[in-house]
Amino acid sequence: MIVTHELRKSFPAQRKLFRPAGPATDAVDGLSLSIPPGAVTGLLGLNGAGKTTTIKVLATLLRPTSGSVTVDGLDVVDHAREIRRRINLIAGGERMVYARLTGRENLWYFGQLYDVPRAVLGTRIDELLELVGLTDAAGTLVERYSRGMRQRLSIARGLINAPAYLLLDEPTLGLDAPIARDLRAVVANLARDGVGVLLTSHYLAEVEQLCGHVYVVDHGRLVAEGSPTALTAGTRLPHTVELTLAEHAPAVSAAVAALGAEFEVGVDTEERPTFLLRSPEDLAGELATAVVRAGGAIVRLEVNPPTLEDAILAMAGTPTSVAAR
Repeated sequence: MIVTHELRKSFPAQRKLFRPAGPATDAVDGLSLSIPPGAVTGLLGLNGAGKTTTIKVLATLLRPTSGSVTVDGLDVVDHAREIRRRINLIAGGERMVYARLTGRENLWYFGQLYDVPRAVLGTRIDELLELVGLTDAAGTLVERYSRGMRQRLSIARGLINAPAYLLLDEPTLGLDAPIARDLRAVVANLARDGVGVLLTSHYLAEVEQLCGHVYVVDHGRLVAEGSPTALTAGTRLPHTVELTLAEHAPAVSAAVAALGAEFEVGVDTEERPTFLLRSPEDLAGELATAVVRAGGAIVRLEVNPPTLEDAILAMAGTPTSVAAR
């Protein structure tokens, strides 16, 4: 298991000309989390929340300022070399492969760095190239690859050492939908086979599909954790119910108001009356019953429950969109 306890990572402020440097910035501030084997764990937050910095510390690319990080009981500072054999990192974009090597040469190079036995390395490379759809391009220089092809090669590179723990920072960024779907299937299978996975993604449907437990961070601090369903339910955000009538019915507005929910009245593109309700509870059934009893003829009824994205925005207290970093 990967465990962080009160993890803190600070960066010194940049010194400006003729001005003293300001205080250090805490990119990660007292973060405690666990990434068990055999499960996909999510790490979510807005832009600048500290997710990528956290992953870099777990991957031994950055040293923690304070606190502790252990991988199967091994400290990331004292046992960095051993930990690197047990983990791997796949990041969004195509920055982690060499353009002047072919796809196969890249995988062979990284396999040797991880001391993958030569007896199995060739077969593993073939399997990974097939997995990411690059068998036909294995002998082509990476500088001739498209962005999506480079990202697929980065995925293969991240699996070359058969890691016990896989750190995924926006792994499907830049991928076509079929390849992204295949990667999600691979991640799910890896977890079933006992690999511990940490995933950051702004594709929240991906998180809901894969993650049983999610940590939400804001400005480097943990603000919530739980299953995606529990996080969404715990925010008590409103459901929205949209209802359209065939024609105006005078008694409907009073019937809707009697439900006690916040609502707006308008018209659609065909000039038909519409009602938009917001309530912590799903009032669709009660609304339909009240409208019909008041003489309204319903032509459309749509319920929109709060989403995981809504929950994260509420926890972070900002109206901006959920971002990757």
